Amino acid sequence: MPPPEHTPPEVRFVKRLVIVLTSVMILGLILIIGLLVTRIARAPAPFALPDQVSLPEGVRAEAVTLARDWVLVLGDEGSVLLFDRDSGRLRHRIELPAAD
Repeated sequence: MPPPEHTPPEVRFVKRLVIVLTSVMILGLILIIGLLVTRIARAPAPFALPDQVSLPEGVRAEAVTLARDWVLVLGDEGSVLLFDRDSGRLRHRIELPAAD
């Protein structure tokens, strides 16, 4: 049986749909790769830190956390020190209870 000379309209529609969807997927993949490359290549903004943060005498820093307006320091004796990020001045001190 020889192949039909004209393809049915449903087959032409499916063929066009496959071509369009493949094109959209390729363009989307190129866009995602391009966005990843441009975002990863960008250097992160430097942190604006105070020139100096003076810890109280006898306190050693075990952990430091940076936020928009403050610097939080966890001291080795169980205190949490909250410093102003702009000036480096101690704003608040919290004593944590001793672990049992």
